[in-house]
Amino acid sequence: MAWIRTISEQAADGPLAELFAKLRRNPHFAGVPNIIKAFSLRPEIAAAVTRLSTAATFGGSHLTRVQEEMIATAVSAANRCHY
Repeated sequence: MAWIRTISEQAADGPLAELFAKLRRNPHFAGVPNIIKAFSLRPEIAAAVTRLSTAATFGGSHLTRVQEEMIATAVSAANRCHY
């Protein structure tokens, strides 16, 4: 459960619903990431974060998906992030 108010996938409409649908179709994601849902009250920011993330990862580098995930895991562990 989010600590901030968000718009659920079922309640989303307009550009937010389109973004959520696009993310659900993306094979790199298992649904809509919670970090994107956290920006759901500002769909333009959610879209910008998605573009930035996609440009920097998941094909935006020469690393494999496994390598990218391992780096993310190591950084999260170093930051004591349990997410």
